[in-house]
Amino acid sequence: MYYIIYAKDKPDSLQLRMETRPAHFEYARAQDCIMLAGPLLSEGDEPEMRGSMFIIDVADRAGAEAFAAADPYAIAGLFAAVEIKSWKPAIGPWKPEDV
Repeated sequence: MYYIIYAKDKPDSLQLRMETRPAHFEYARAQDCIMLAGPLLSEGDEPEMRGSMFIIDVADRAGAEAFAAADPYAIAGLFAAVEIKSWKPAIGPWKPEDV
C-alpha cells in the first residue's frame, strides 16, 4: 500500500537539516520501499529546504509510521509536524492497473 509522508521542518532549522542530511540519505538509500522522495522548498528566488516528502510502498500504516520514525531527520528532532496519508496513484506514469 502506498503512503505519502509529508514532514515540515521546525522554523530556523536549516543547519540541523544540513548536519543530519548525510545520515538521512544513508537511511533513505538503504530502504527498498521509496517510490519518490525529495525536499519541500520555500517560495522565493532562492528556495531553501523546509521539509520532506516521501511516497513509499509498505504493507500498512504501521510500516509507514515506522519508516517515518526511523528517519534520522525525525530522530534529530528536525520536524515540527509529520502527516502520513494513504495514497493511490491515478494519473501519471503509472496506470492504476499497474499497482
